[in-house]
Amino acid sequence: MIEIGIVLGSTRPGRVGDQVARWVHERASRRTDARFTLIDLRDHPLPHLEQPPGFSGQYSDERTRAWAATVAACDGFVLVTPEYNHSVPGVLKNAMDVVHPEWNTKAAGFVSYGGVGGARSVEQLRLVCGALQLADVAPQVTLPLATEFADRATFAPGEHQLTALDTVLDHVVAWSTALAPLRRGDAEAAIRGRIDAMIDGLRSKDLEALRRSYAADVVSFDVEPPLQHVGVDAKLKNWAKVFTIFEEVDYELRDLTVAVSGDLAVGHGFGRVSGTLKNGVTTAGMWVRATFVFRDTGDGWVIGHDQASVPFDMATGRGLTDLEP
Repeated sequence: MIEIGIVLGSTRPGRVGDQVARWVHERASRRTDARFTLIDLRDHPLPHLEQPPGFSGQYSDERTRAWAATVAACDGFVLVTPEYNHSVPGVLKNAMDVVHPEWNTKAAGFVSYGGVGGARSVEQLRLVCGALQLADVAPQVTLPLATEFADRATFAPGEHQLTALDTVLDHVVAWSTALAPLRRGDAEAAIRGRIDAMIDGLRSKDLEALRRSYAADVVSFDVEPPLQHVGVDAKLKNWAKVFTIFEEVDYELRDLTVAVSGDLAVGHGFGRVSGTLKNGVTTAGMWVRATFVFRDTGDGWVIGHDQASVPFDMATGRGLTDLEP
């Protein structure tokens, strides 16, 4: 199901935006075509001008990595924003600036409030969305302080605002859904790139390069004992054992299929380790069924689980190691 984040873009003491965000979330939660999560920027204290722009998707700051994971988990957004000095709140602009690819090919709608309903803030946010490859939907909700807030402090929207909000939600869900194939394509390309990097690491016998391909808590099932390797160090120890056998090692992967859903993905195909042994003998190795489970950590896709297996002959109970794809 499509995941929509409702981002509360003000962290000021005495803000009224929390009332607006709760109103949006309560209305949105009645829908059955998407899941909606309220994201309060107070819960994400981000660095400001402390690191390079996040165009690469690689973030050194733990706070930024956590925020990137939050943004990456969403398919679209409703930005709840005030207007400060005819412009966007600095904390919201910073939250949009510190990460980049996590926003791409998603949709965004706006619920704004302020002296003129926050309209000038939204006009500037639309420019930011364009740079972030966020599809900003045309309908918006504007909430003037003079008419939608009692004493300019207590949120009391007119009934007509519910119609406007429903229209925004309709468009955000529709566009987020329509863009989903593009996001899956981007994720699949990143995953295939990760597998290519893993294969390069195997061929160069570079354990540190391999480490970058695996989650720290990876669980791996192989065709040789033990039954499982738990943790990246155990996984690398197994590869190090392979490297002691081969003078030159190669790895071939055929018929790889990748399916992506949210921050998880599964890949399956046929893999084969081959090469030249320490004694100079060349071996073609054997084909195994290879399965990979990836997860998006916010720093990129890594392997959280992999498995190599072979069919077995039911009559003899022995594995069949001479089959080919």
